[in-house]
Amino acid sequence: KALLRDFAGRRRVPGRGGADFEESPRLAVLSTRGDTPADWLVAGQALERVLLEATAAGLATSLTSHPLESPELRPLARDPVTGRGQVQMVLRLGYGPPGPATPRRPVADVLDVEPDAPAD
Repeated sequence: KALLRDFAGRRRVPGRGGADFEESPRLAVLSTRGDTPADWLVAGQALERVLLEATAAGLATSLTSHPLESPELRPLARDPVTGRGQVQMVLRLGYGPPGPATPRRPVADVLDVEPDAPAD
């Protein structure tokens, strides 16, 4: 049995646009052997790599830690075969419409570029 939260928004809201998403996204569970600050750091580093690889592969990602915040639910997310590991993050991976570009400041606003000094 898997934890499931329905964000599908089955009710139509007049005037609100929508987008088609794939019907079968994949879930991934990121876990560590322990649950110490060092394990959290390693999990964050691994998550960074997973997100970069997913982006490079054209995948959309969505993160959730909500089920992991409950002491009753967190153990249920462990490996069902071994029961080992501490789940740190649950990721949804799939394809969806591209999001809007995030606003960026011009480089000149944040970086001073000096011309090369003449060689001696």
